[in-house]
Amino acid sequence: MANSRDIRERIASIKNTQKITRAMKMVAAAKVKKSEQQAKANRPFSFELSKMFYRILSSVGEYTNQNIKTQYAIENYPKLLKKREIKTVGILLISSNKGLAGAYNSNLVKYCATLIKEYSQQNIKIKLFVVGQKGLSGLKPILKKYEFEILKSYLNIPSKPDTSFAQMIAEDLAELYLSHDIDKIQVITTKFKNMMSYNTESWTILPLEVDKEKIYEQKTIDTQMEFEPNAQSILKKLVPLFLTNTILQALFEANASELASRMTAMSAATDNAGKMIKELSVEYNKARQAAITNELTEIVAGADALKN
Repeated sequence: MANSRDIRERIASIKNTQKITRAMKMVAAAKVKKSEQQAKANRPFSFELSKMFYRILSSVGEYTNQNIKTQYAIENYPKLLKKREIKTVGILLISSNKGLAGAYNSNLVKYCATLIKEYSQQNIKIKLFVVGQKGLSGLKPILKKYEFEILKSYLNIPSKPDTSFAQMIAEDLAELYLSHDIDKIQVITTKFKNMMSYNTESWTILPLEVDKEKIYEQKTIDTQMEFEPNAQSILKKLVPLFLTNTILQALFEANASELASRMTAMSAATDNAGKMIKELSVEYNKARQAAITNELTEIVAGADALKN
């Protein structure tokens, strides 16, 4: 049995740790509600934007005009809408910069490793874009097993995901897609469900496409539409908006999931620290009682020795 001093020091150390985990839980709890509202509030807009995007594509078809003048790569919708043989796939992994969020980042890395394995077996080259330090460090051990290249990492993540950050990522992805360095781009993120759970998901964002079955329940769609001033001007604005919003929604979902996971993990850590403190307190009392008993035994023995 450890002596009472060592146990007392352990109790003090665990209490300090408990203060930290409790504070982190409170911070995450304060932020997660706003992040949840942000993610859920943007879902209807993303849904309606997808509906409108599909209807316009159904009416116009894939635009073949290659003479469009654009300032940014995400505006070059004719090439972004064009599908081609997949020789190289790009994966955008959205993780976090901070740890202590339970299995949040490890689940994302495992999901990414599964995709890397599948594409490697198909002899498809893999290039990665990583949001967050934890995803970047988690992928390093996988480099020893599979061949892939980390093209770019985004470590300066804003505390609250914003349009400018999403647009920067979208532009980088669009440039590489237009240059034929990448033929398909997927994003790995988490979809927030509630405070206790989330789903790890993968979305295809380039080439631009919309799942018809998820958006429309009816069998037939009226695709007759009139464009003002013309379809080219509308698609030039709509495609960048659609691409940027898809990435922004992924960031919203990831942010809410990360905070919820951290709140749950810190809550469990705080509770476990409390249990350890109770167990160590019992052990400390036993050690102290044993020490007192030994002292009393020595005193009694000394007194008996004097009498003799």
